[in-house]
Amino acid sequence: KGYDTGEHAPGLKLGGCGAYKAAHHIIKAHAKVWHSYNDTWRSKQQGIVGISLTSDWGEPVDPHSQTDRVAAERYIQFHLGWFANPIYKGDYPEVMKNYVGKKSAQQGLGTSRLPTFSVQEKTYIKGTSDFLGIGHFTTRYVLQKSFPFLQVPTYHTDYDLAELVDPKWPAPGPRWLYSVPWGFRRLLNFIKTHYGNPLIYVTENGVSEKVQCTQLCDEWRIEYLKGYINEILKALNDGVNVKGYTAWSLLDKFEWNKGFSERFGFYHIDFKNKNKPRYPKASADYYKKIISANGFPNPREVMS
Repeated sequence: KGYDTGEHAPGLKLGGCGAYKAAHHIIKAHAKVWHSYNDTWRSKQQGIVGISLTSDWGEPVDPHSQTDRVAAERYIQFHLGWFANPIYKGDYPEVMKNYVGKKSAQQGLGTSRLPTFSVQEKTYIKGTSDFLGIGHFTTRYVLQKSFPFLQVPTYHTDYDLAELVDPKWPAPGPRWLYSVPWGFRRLLNFIKTHYGNPLIYVTENGVSEKVQCTQLCDEWRIEYLKGYINEILKALNDGVNVKGYTAWSLLDKFEWNKGFSERFGFYHIDFKNKNKPRYPKASADYYKKIISANGFPNPREVMS
């Protein structure tokens, strides 16, 4: 959104090229930082270095349809695999190379818009993550959809997919954020299967509000957290190596191109007041109980 559609800073509309170039530099820079720490500081500090990637889950509309299953897999590879594959397997996903290469050829370009890693770079990048941070918010149903040949391609038209939502899914927050807890367990199991069950920290998971609730009564956020944390616990039972969870976020804050209008916080901030006072929402108390119990509090337990 910063280098392809220009919706986010720095606002560059580099149709179908910019996002891939930016990602390519990010991946190489990440590897360089990992090696720098590994060579210089690890022996003294015993720290760990990872990367945090955000990905929704893509579910086939018809799980019995081979076309839909392939489309859903492509959705994940173009989101999570774009960054995770080079780090865990040494190169971009094959499906990305095929699709972007094919679309680039249709445009009459001599080379693919997706940059390539040299053999040395692949070796240098592979294995440069001691843990995988995962940001996750929602799920989409995915269908094959062929986009006609476009003079100005974009990242979103490269993967030939349509994204759908179920109107029955709760949508407490903005239009993109539907509450679909089961998608998180599937994403975590996908990571376990495809990337050798890495150590995972959930670095972002939460929901924002459409309407400002003056009574701070965000029961729907409590329901969202309950659902998603419960699916992480199921993933732990599946053998996924999840080590920690961070809710998004402690305070209402500046959210990309939405500014201060999109509120993810456990604490409501009065931005109009020069002192910016903070008020706990109902979810703050609920999350406090989860933290103190290190899980869901026993509903039968009577608080003394």
